[in-house]
Amino acid sequence: MIRAMSSALSGLRNHQLMLDVVGNDIANVSTVGFKSSMPVFSDLLTQTLNGAGAPTTSLGGTNPAQIGLGSRLAGTVQSFTQGSLENTGRSSDLAIQGDGFFVVNTNGQQNFTRAGSFNPDATGSLTTADGGLVQGWQANAAGVIDTNQPISAVKIHVGDLLAPIQTTSANLGGNLAADAAPGAVVSQSVAAFDSQGTPVAINLTFTKDLLVANRWTVTATTGNPATAVALTDNVLDFDNAGELTAPADRNVNIAGGIVAGMPGAISLDLGGASTAGRVTQYSGTSTLTVTDQNGAAAGTMQSYSIGQDGVIVGNYSNGRAKSIGQVALAVFTNPGGLARSGGSWTQTANSGLAQIGVGGQGGRGSLSAGTLEMSNVDLAEEFTRLIVAQRGFQGNARVITTADEVLQEVVNLKH
Repeated sequence: MIRAMSSALSGLRNHQLMLDVVGNDIANVSTVGFKSSMPVFSDLLTQTLNGAGAPTTSLGGTNPAQIGLGSRLAGTVQSFTQGSLENTGRSSDLAIQGDGFFVVNTNGQQNFTRAGSFNPDATGSLTTADGGLVQGWQANAAGVIDTNQPISAVKIHVGDLLAPIQTTSANLGGNLAADAAPGAVVSQSVAAFDSQGTPVAINLTFTKDLLVANRWTVTATTGNPATAVALTDNVLDFDNAGELTAPADRNVNIAGGIVAGMPGAISLDLGGASTAGRVTQYSGTSTLTVTDQNGAAAGTMQSYSIGQDGVIVGNYSNGRAKSIGQVALAVFTNPGGLARSGGSWTQTANSGLAQIGVGGQGGRGSLSAGTLEMSNVDLAEEFTRLIVAQRGFQGNARVITTADEVLQEVVNLKH
């Protein structure tokens, strides 16, 4: 009887633990990035009453006679199935689609989390709700990210200043009318920028040659009053099919030094020989235009976006964009071996080392900006476990009651 009561007592303890696990899962049904758990039980030592007997020529073999001594909690299994994604519309919120964890530094301790509710703090560092620093790589001044470097806190400086870019090239495209009269003029202006980001208008004039067929000559001026600008390779020749044949490199070069802040030359690219939008000479209307130039005024960062690979791109007031950092992700050989630690996980001896890298590579999931991963707790499954735990507890309690009644009958035998 004592053995039955001891076994039932272990069952009571285990089903109480099962209730604890289920209760914790249900309590975190709305916790961002939470992963549910399931208890795993195993039996305790087994008492052998009779050992197994080998068969003989005259007698068959016998199986062992054993009585179990109860059960124990072997462990808890964490479920890392994907939780549903909820749209928040906040640029700093991130969800992982697939495997992986965000790397967070909290008071010098490296933790891992699936909860991507992040915010820049007063210093620009991307942080978790409890102040942990989100780890990744910072871009250099040119916007280049080196993921071979050690990870550090990712910073987003809203209002960051982007230095001006001096114009060194511009792209021209469109058509010069083949049936235009000799001496016809087509004007276009390049809005260039000097080294301090000051706009410099360069006015181009394309004049159809009076004597040579299919030829246009380019001249340029700048400033007010207009000052002539020196050009090289400024004679454009076309064949009878309307394709450019000269200059050979398909570039008109504006000499450097047109203003104090523009010491370098500017190349006017007329488009590749077979590219769309190249400069041509067909009959009809002249549609020549400046399609692009590589200079820019100074700008301040007004917003940012995060790509699926974790790259944070700043959008500046001058229309430019620049990479400013990248969020790192970590994967483990055995994520089930991670230890929970206050809403995140820590590495253990059985989880394997964190393999830190870029989202979408090396088995790491991709990032979804403006969304959060919700808890993966399945309420229907948890309530089913709740019923099982309750019935298991009741059954083991009934065993103790029955064993007690039998013991009472044994005690009453002496009367």
